[in-house]
Amino acid sequence: MRPKTGPHGVYGRLEEPGHVMTRVRDEISARMPTPEEAAVLELLPGVPVLEVPHTSLDQDGVPFEVSRYVHRADQTGLLYELPVE
Repeated sequence: MRPKTGPHGVYGRLEEPGHVMTRVRDEISARMPTPEEAAVLELLPGVPVLEVPHTSLDQDGVPFEVSRYVHRADQTGLLYELPVE
């Protein structure tokens, strides 16, 4: 059985100690994969990946969540819809 994150998911749990997500930062770059990434993603030779380090920032500008995604570039599209402050 998977542990429950609560009624509002992981971000609700992070808000309990005072981390209200107000901004996210994604830094997207293209590069060639490592041999391990090429094997896991089943890439043909010459296919690049998109690397996306992601940071969630709270109301004070303090990072409270950091993750890193690696996508195969030949089958990935990115769409962002963000409010403009």
